[in-house]
Order: sequence, then structure tokens, then C-alpha cells
Amino acid sequence: MVSASNDAVHGVALVDRVILSVRADPGRLVLDYNRWAGPWVDGEPVPLDGVAAFPSGRPLPASLRRWLAFDTTMLRRHGWFDDAGRLAPRSLASIAIEAYGEGLGSVYGTPALADRFGECFLLPGGSDSRRVLATGTPDAAGEYPVFALDVDDLPCIELMYPGFDVYLADTADVLGVERGPGYSSLAADRTYGPRMREHARHVFGGAYCEDLTDW
Repeated sequence: MVSASNDAVHGVALVDRVILSVRADPGRLVLDYNRWAGPWVDGEPVPLDGVAAFPSGRPLPASLRRWLAFDTTMLRRHGWFDDAGRLAPRSLASIAIEAYGEGLGSVYGTPALADRFGECFLLPGGSDSRRVLATGTPDAAGEYPVFALDVDDLPCIELMYPGFDVYLADTADVLGVERGPGYSSLAADRTYGPRMREHARHVFGGAYCEDLTDW
């Protein structure tokens, strides 16, 4: 069992490292290659406490609760909340259609994908690709996976991070792990590979990627 609160390379402790980095320069860009993703913090931090579950009833991972208690501006900018300040999940198809248009994005709306990716949240990352957190079965750290959507060749969805904690740390350049080629390269990492394999079993039957061959 992974200790998400005490192990410095998982969960809350990993997010605390990100927060220390962001506090040193809160206005720096989330993505140095894409200014449209905006800064880590818009102005003064806007924290949010007391949210324990997603609209589906699934519990928020401790890493996400810790980040929300620090600031919500980056996530608000990426559509995580409605006008009333409540978490507002989207389907995978709606995120893909907004990113790629109706024709290409609609291939992410098959019934099989809808069953597995019904509660999704967009995260900054990629240029033509997208990063999406999808709730479902959590891993041993209580985290939900983050996927990459890519349409460069054949539209696909690929497991990229085992949780919000690892996504946040890698995006903030505090993870300290050399990524190999391919979105799912963390599957070969000694620390994060076990969690990646958990999610691969839950979502793709052991694979790390699903090609959308109906396109």
C-alpha cells in the first residue's frame, strides 16, 4: 500500500514540494512553451477547503485536496468549476470536441469510452495533445489517472501519469524523473511504474493506450 501522505514521492508530500516551488514564483507560466496555459497562480491565491468528493461521489485524492487548499485559479481557468464554484466534470467527448472540433473530437464519444471516462477534467499540457484527469478506480495511493489525448496520426488515449500528484510535480519540474519516449514512459519507472500498471489494468485491461480505430 502506498502512503500518499508520508511518502515524499507520492501524494500530499509531493504536492507540498510543488507548492514550495510555485510560492517562489507564483506568476511563472505553467507551461514554458505555451503562454496560453497561463501562470500557476492568477494574482492572489484563491484557496478552497471542504470539498471531499467529486459530483459522482468518488472521493477527492488527498493530493488534489491539498492543491485546492493552496489555490484554485489554475484549475478554474481550465474549466474545473461552474459559476457557483462547484466542481464541474465533463465527458471525454466534450473535452475532445472543444479541442479538436466535432469531426475529430467525436471519436472520443463512443459508448465504450463514455463508460470509462464519464467524469473528466482538463489539465494544462501538450500543444496539440491534451491532458485529462479521469475518475474511476483509484490506485493504491488513492489517486486517479491522467491521460494524454493525441490525434497526430491515429486518435488515441494513453495513460500518462498515475495521479494528479505526479502530473503536478512533473509539470512544475520538481519530479526529478527522466521521462523516456512516449506518453506512458513512467510505466518503466521504479517508483511510479507500479501505480501506472494498476491503472492500466483498471482502464485498458493491462495496456497503456487505446487507439480509436473508427476514425
